[in-house]
Amino acid sequence: MAPPPPNSGNVTSGVCPAPRPAGRLRLGLWSGGGRAAPGGYCAAPPLQAFTHQVSGSRTAQGTRGGGIIPHVAQQLHRESIQQVVKEALSASGVSVNELAAIATTVKPGLALSLEVGLQYSLQLVDRYQKPFIPIHHMEAHALTIRLTEQVEFPFLVLLLSGGHCILAVARGVSDFLLLGQSIDIAPGDMLDKVARRLSLVKHPECHGMAGGKAIEHLAQTGDWQQYTFRLPMQQYRNCDFSFSGLQSLVNKAILQKEKEEGIQEGEILSCVKDIAAAAQHVVAAHIIQRTHRAMLFCMKNSILLPKTATLVVSGGVASNQYIRKGLQTLANANGFAFLSPPPRLCTDNGVMIAWNGIERLRAGCGILYSTDGIRYEPKAPLGIDISKRVEEDSIKVPRLRKIQWSAC
Repeated sequence: MAPPPPNSGNVTSGVCPAPRPAGRLRLGLWSGGGRAAPGGYCAAPPLQAFTHQVSGSRTAQGTRGGGIIPHVAQQLHRESIQQVVKEALSASGVSVNELAAIATTVKPGLALSLEVGLQYSLQLVDRYQKPFIPIHHMEAHALTIRLTEQVEFPFLVLLLSGGHCILAVARGVSDFLLLGQSIDIAPGDMLDKVARRLSLVKHPECHGMAGGKAIEHLAQTGDWQQYTFRLPMQQYRNCDFSFSGLQSLVNKAILQKEKEEGIQEGEILSCVKDIAAAAQHVVAAHIIQRTHRAMLFCMKNSILLPKTATLVVSGGVASNQYIRKGLQTLANANGFAFLSPPPRLCTDNGVMIAWNGIERLRAGCGILYSTDGIRYEPKAPLGIDISKRVEEDSIKVPRLRKIQWSAC
């Protein structure tokens, strides 16, 4: 499932105890996309004591056809940010004075939205003289699992969303090895675009659903074998992904069926469920194949050890049960533990930013007491890129027919 359509006025804040001495509190702020989301962490043992979510919404003024309008999103961020931070602190029962630090997304993301979050955070830092912890958006996604599960480094992490598709090894709080990433669009983006091309917003079963969710829903009663789409990048034995070509193949199939059925674009095809199932299946198969190579590479090079090998999957698309089941089956077949944060923590949120701040405080890394020269970065790589080493190993992956799965 792709993340919900970005509602530029939608805000969420999360509160939960952090495993730190009483009185050590952190505020995390996510503002890199279509929503502003603060997460306040209250340090009061035990860790499982409570989790509190505050949410609100406004009309999706910042979206058009499922996409973000940057300048409108920026304005809605400015209008919302003070209130959502106030709500997060109120839900935590603390004041800014009690915070140990302020953590904020500074990269990568939507430039205009990052700017709003950074400016507001630096105002708080300056006014209350708090340490500042700049956060890498994808690093936060990767480490969220350590909030909900006991996971030791290193582990293999797959980040799937509407904006990213990344395979990496997390060796430490700020120590990542990049194995591969999408060379064009992300899986969530592709599924959303297919949903728009199929006009699923008009389908009676998909009212109010995001594009990726609509695809997943219809695919449950469709037959993916009615349409066979060729897996991309078969000639490249690496861990990179590509989804733009798949989108083109699906669009061609849709156009052909529209001609056969004598309907115009915007009308619902009789075979819409089969096409949805086929699109979802080929996305899943592509992700599984590249993840399989990453597993084999890590084991071959002793980057991960057999007894503790773990696959962590996060991001909005990780909530798609068909894709998730396929990855879980892959992990089981290769002796990997499979872990994924709960859906509410898979999509972009302030909780993961605050948690990343806690991780960095504990590790004593990336804590700034002077914010001179700090800038946001719309584009930023994750970790050390060793994707060339993966390709040099030229690992052949067994055919997918040996890995059967369903979303049942």
